[in-house]
Amino acid sequence: MNEVILKEGERIDGLPSQNINIIQNPDMFSYSLDAILLAHFAGVKGKGQGLTVDLGAGTGAVGLFYAPKVAGPVTLVEIQPELADMAVRSIAMNNLEMRVNVLRSDMKAIFDDIRPGSVETVLSNPPYFPLHETTKTNHDEHYELARHELTIDLPGLAQVANKLLKNNGKFYMVHRPERLTDIFSAFAARKLMIKRIQFVYGKANREANMVLIEAIKSGRPGGVRVMPPIVAYEQSNEYTAQVQDILYGPVW
Repeated sequence: MNEVILKEGERIDGLPSQNINIIQNPDMFSYSLDAILLAHFAGVKGKGQGLTVDLGAGTGAVGLFYAPKVAGPVTLVEIQPELADMAVRSIAMNNLEMRVNVLRSDMKAIFDDIRPGSVETVLSNPPYFPLHETTKTNHDEHYELARHELTIDLPGLAQVANKLLKNNGKFYMVHRPERLTDIFSAFAARKLMIKRIQFVYGKANREANMVLIEAIKSGRPGGVRVMPPIVAYEQSNEYTAQVQDILYGPVW
């Protein structure tokens, strides 16, 4: 790991299984287990030499955790300059400057920098909550953008992913189970055919609180596979053996 100078309020958090460290500022936004599980869930096509794009990358957690799985380039797209700056320094800290870069941009405006139809894999841990007139948003701008669909909604995200991907390229996303109807509708309207779903449960006796989704561009309808569930915590609030292995076990 390259030496790095942290700014006020920043810290370094790591994922031992991938030997990746991320610079974060908890006063702005920090990645959670959903980012790790998305990077773990996302597959690799062929030898993994195609371009991967992480949309709404934040401090770069999903794309950086995924990077050791592939040999090709990874582009992290982030609109907030403070988060993008942390992602740039995390790339350098992990010695990944030759393969990973940050594009500071609204994801709807990236097509001068990333050619449409050129991307093998798109990753996204997007804002989970739709914005309605009655929505109570957090007063902190960083949290508002991370949690609420202020700059892009599900149909818009699906459209960007579709435009980026090659035919048969794949889109991987983590979201909330209560948005499944919206997700299926938005994806189907944009020729993103859902092929794999995995539910994540906080504890075994609770409802699912996350869903991991794999979709393929211009794939055939049908054939959805529901994978075995992930249970995050034991009743003692310790990570389950399944999650312990993802966090601290061998490289994915």
